Parts: sequence; structure tokens; C-alpha cells
Amino acid sequence: MSKNNIIHARTCVYNVNYHIVWSVKYRKKILKNGVDEYLKTLFKKIAEEKGFAIQTMEVMEDHVHIFATAPPKIEPSYIVKMLKGISARKLFIKYPELQKQLYKGHLWNSSFYIETVGSISEEAVRKYIELQKERG
Repeated sequence: MSKNNIIHARTCVYNVNYHIVWSVKYRKKILKNGVDEYLKTLFKKIAEEKGFAIQTMEVMEDHVHIFATAPPKIEPSYIVKMLKGISARKLFIKYPELQKQLYKGHLWNSSFYIETVGSISEEAVRKYIELQKERG
């Protein structure tokens, strides 16, 4: 485990990371012409305010990739809910013309993809746990 990724909090030490992907409703290619850069700024601000961090991200024209780190007390679904909900509201305020391009005015598709990302493989964790009993 890389020591650079480990975060020391008051009550725990952790390295909890998520790769999250979601798309614009109907895969409309509307995250361009400055909207993408504004969205990146928004995501960073939301993460900071809600207690998690965005390590890296990419805003494509019709979907978003986020690599986030969060303390164990923050649920992954909360991260997604905050990023999608707050960003949609603020994006429509700054760019009201976007809402007209979307049926019923919803920015994001309701579903998302998420996976955990660790610094060691699943197989390495299994072997480590299995060896613990042998060590006593």
C-alpha cells in the first residue's frame, strides 16, 4: 500500500477511493463551450464543502468521470447525490438555455456507475487475510 494515499483522520486511517461515471440525460452532448470547465470548478467546490476530495476528473460532452476519495463515514451514494444534484441546479442557473435542450429539464441520467479503487489488488487482500490465521 502506498503511504502517499493514506489519510490520517481523527478516528481512523483510510484509503477509500471511487471511480464514478454518469451521463447527461439522453446522452445529449451539452457539456462543452465552457460548461465543462465551469462544471469541473463546481465539482471541486461541492467536494470540498461536503467533506470529500476529487483527485481527478474528466468532463466529456455527454458524460462525466470522477475519481474521488472520501472518509469511511461518507457513503458513496451521498457523493453521487451531492455532485449530481447541486451541479444540475447551479448549471441551470448559470446556463438556463441547457434546460431547454433536455426533456422535462433533467440534466443527469438517474443511474450511475461506481467502483471502488484500491492501491492493492483483491487477490492480495485475500492472501493477506488467509495468512493471518497461520501467523496466529
